[in-house]
Amino acid sequence: MKGFSLSIGAAGAPFHAAAHSHHPWPDVTLAAQETAWRDAARLLDRKWEQVFVSVIPEARAHVARVLNLPDPASVVFGPNTHSFLLRLLSCLPRERTPRILTTGSEFMSFARQMARLEEEKLVSVTRVRPEPFDSFEERFSHEARSNFDLVYISQVFFDSAFAIDPVALARVARDPQTLVVIDGYHGFMALPTDLRAIAGQVFYLAGGYKYAMAGEGACFLHCPPGICPRPRDTGWYAGFSALEKGGSGVPFAADGSRFFGATFDVSGLYRFNAVQNWLSREGLTVAAMLEMVRAIERVFLAELDRLQSPLQSRDLVVLDENRRGRFLAFRARDAGAIAARLAAENIVVDWRGDRLRVGFGIYHDENDATRLATALATALDT
Repeated sequence: MKGFSLSIGAAGAPFHAAAHSHHPWPDVTLAAQETAWRDAARLLDRKWEQVFVSVIPEARAHVARVLNLPDPASVVFGPNTHSFLLRLLSCLPRERTPRILTTGSEFMSFARQMARLEEEKLVSVTRVRPEPFDSFEERFSHEARSNFDLVYISQVFFDSAFAIDPVALARVARDPQTLVVIDGYHGFMALPTDLRAIAGQVFYLAGGYKYAMAGEGACFLHCPPGICPRPRDTGWYAGFSALEKGGSGVPFAADGSRFFGATFDVSGLYRFNAVQNWLSREGLTVAAMLEMVRAIERVFLAELDRLQSPLQSRDLVVLDENRRGRFLAFRARDAGAIAARLAAENIVVDWRGDRLRVGFGIYHDENDATRLATALATALDT
């Protein structure tokens, strides 16, 4: 796959099989990064006019297209998803301890924050175990019959690749006052995702660091209209349009901009737009990229089985590819040691606990799948 000559194609570059973790940047991002710099140097204070009139609307349109959102203005951008999490938490009730429903497989940004708030007895958290996966949605829906202030769940679990149905899970909350948040960090640009039917009910947050291939600083939040109109945690960008109007009270935008924070490095949005435009020119939809990766995964798994590797397709945490995100998670007692052996051969995978994670990208082909299977089988025999 052309387009990655400055990263994957560079001399001495590792064999990168962790596309679910840090995705390499396509070549088009270099010019985008330079454009961000030149705009800042050329426009100075007026750079923000360029950002708010051109860069952000373009990025909003890309997100809305990928997620089939009815209104691009529901999308707001920020430097990381954690800043959006804090803003959402600031919308929860203060007169009592907020009740939160989530899972035992949320990524560290959320899991750590919840654990810390629990230490201070500032929240009450109910966690549903994802496994066994066959009964997860039923068990999660059953718990949701109780009244919660916040329901927070990943579209794809980072430690297993198990994928939920966002539309089905968005409707589990019985109380219309419950905030429903879907963490799409492993879903956005990885799996075809249509939020139109639930765009008025759920918040959806994700970013450009992984499958969107834009790097850091390009995170976003879809904000359903009218829900949480005045977050307590707020930055001056949330009132940017009213900055020069004066008046009493704290003004908020009516669209997704109400969840804006403050000044941040917007170069990630330049890169995000460049990648999205490049993918469009190449005809690479989310569905097309997923099918490319699925084909490579199948070759990789078949080769592991053919080699009678100690780690085979049967060791996948999620066997059904229709319920998997765009990476493979294996149960492996020595996952860390296996990853270290591959790293010594300049091959990058990663691990979480007893899970070895392998992620293919659009820059791989079937020969890469065979090569990695052979390297993994060899590493396991040493």
